[in-house]
Amino acid sequence: MMMLRPFSFSKASFALGFILGLRSMQAAEPTPTPLGTVIQQAFAASAQQYQWLLTHQPLAGKFPRSFEHAKIVAITAKDWTSGFFPGSLWYLFEATGDVQWREAATRFTEQLEQVQYNTGTHDVGFILMSSYGQGYRLTGNPAYRPIILQGALSLCTRFNANIRSLKSWDRPATAFTFPVIIDNLMNLELLLWAARNGGEPQARTIALAHADTGLKNHFRADGSSVHVVDYDPVTGQIIRRITHQGFSHDSSWARGQAWALYGYTMLYRETREARYLTQAEKIAAFIMNHPRLPADKIPYWDFDAPREPEPIRDASAGAIMSSAFFELAGLTKNSTAAAQYAALAEAQLRSLASPAYFATVGTNGGFLLKHSTGNQPKQSEVDVPLNYADYYFLEALHRAQASRSK
Repeated sequence: MMMLRPFSFSKASFALGFILGLRSMQAAEPTPTPLGTVIQQAFAASAQQYQWLLTHQPLAGKFPRSFEHAKIVAITAKDWTSGFFPGSLWYLFEATGDVQWREAATRFTEQLEQVQYNTGTHDVGFILMSSYGQGYRLTGNPAYRPIILQGALSLCTRFNANIRSLKSWDRPATAFTFPVIIDNLMNLELLLWAARNGGEPQARTIALAHADTGLKNHFRADGSSVHVVDYDPVTGQIIRRITHQGFSHDSSWARGQAWALYGYTMLYRETREARYLTQAEKIAAFIMNHPRLPADKIPYWDFDAPREPEPIRDASAGAIMSSAFFELAGLTKNSTAAAQYAALAEAQLRSLASPAYFATVGTNGGFLLKHSTGNQPKQSEVDVPLNYADYYFLEALHRAQASRSK
């Protein structure tokens, strides 16, 4: 087990004060706890929880993904979620300035070095940008740059010019032909970063082609997205549109909507192409005006899941949405919409930081957030912690903090 130095962000009782303070806030405080205080206390409790995880959970060179049936679920570098834990450690280093988090983040990040050569997954973007990308942003370590650039080259090999998209899953032909999932938008940040930082210029062309194909084929009139579009790789024609992890093919899987919102917001930030901002705002309107968005603003796993019994939540979708809404609020040219986006992002963040979703230190396997849902139709990772929920929660905290300083 890994032993860390005593955490120095605050007094040992700070996490307890965080939980008790949020409980008293929920009890009927006339005035909400200031957002700055919520952010500070959430970072402190997050650091204590992850220190507990590193000290108590047997990882043995692997990465924590979830906690199920009273056991840690640890994965190898090949898993699509492997970069999120090192990314969370980088976010804790950024929040605290404590070198122990830099050391831990570096150790876990460098276990992912071989991912740069993996041409068998579209998730090389998820893995490298959340780990090496965050590490390079915060430290400027020159050894990280070529790894990220090589990862972008590997991702480019999955592009099909007939479809004008990157292939998502490598599945048997009996299941899919050339599937493209909405999640794949998130990997485009790797390509855009590489093109901007001396990598293959064609990476930007590929990223924009994929994004534009998604604009054309993934969305319904109301701004919601299907999960998967399957194509014929020779003709480029659509074979079918389905929602693989949602309630039905016509439903709106919550995390899919979160990926779409985040993806097109990121694309506008990186390119300043107006069509991406327009799409992000359409998705935002669908989410925030949906009659089945719960009062605490943390979505059910699918917006169209049966009402009886009450469907389970997906805190991971809420965290991704909160982070995206904070960024979109700073990018939109509509001041009224900006205020609405920021208000929803804050409401989601406050809910996630409350005892309803944020775990007590030493519980939940050491993960921060409770009540995430991985793949409900397959009964996989249902109502459990997930490492990417923690990552986007910490990112949302940083973005909330940054928005207050503008």
